[in-house]
Amino acid sequence: MTATLIQSPDRVILRNISWQTYRSLVNDFEQEPAIRLTYDLGTLEIRMPLDPHETFKKLLGRLIEAATEELGLEIRSLGSRTCDREDLAKGLEPDQCYYIRHEAEVRGVAQIDLANYPPPDLAVEIDITSSSLNRLAIYSALSVPEIWRFDGECLTICALQGKRYILSPASLALPPLIASDIERFLQLQPTTGENSLIRQFRQWIASQTP
Repeated sequence: MTATLIQSPDRVILRNISWQTYRSLVNDFEQEPAIRLTYDLGTLEIRMPLDPHETFKKLLGRLIEAATEELGLEIRSLGSRTCDREDLAKGLEPDQCYYIRHEAEVRGVAQIDLANYPPPDLAVEIDITSSSLNRLAIYSALSVPEIWRFDGECLTICALQGKRYILSPASLALPPLIASDIERFLQLQPTTGENSLIRQFRQWIASQTP
């Protein structure tokens, strides 16, 4: 095993890591929600997200959850649960992930094995500081159909088409929502209290739906 330090305050890269070691670290860090592990064919990235990352992770998650409530949709929220498959030798922890379309299929399943169940319908990536690994390629291998990416200024919706992601103006899992509208509410964060922002968002969704 060799380790390479990346010149960043929030990450370290380890190479030649076995799947068993990766899974052991996942279990060891289970009680450390601030640590994110990304694994791709023997390369492991360990990230320690900073406050801006965590702020927008939580806010975007609250917007998604509020939207599902206003739209009358069932949801299973799994936060940063580890999404991995040993047969692919790939794994990562989204900033947030949700079952929406496939919620009924995983309802009541205590521990979801992605080799036997569909992946989450929607994952959130806060890219204020980008990963050193190609996380979209890992999501694609896991067949996650939709990724919301926010870089601190712009929100993009990535929809899986075949083996790659394309930009989509609207959400697949939450069809009334388009990227520009979600981005508009995220940009209120520096000047608006979080609960006030969520209330405004709920009122806006109510005004958009019959």
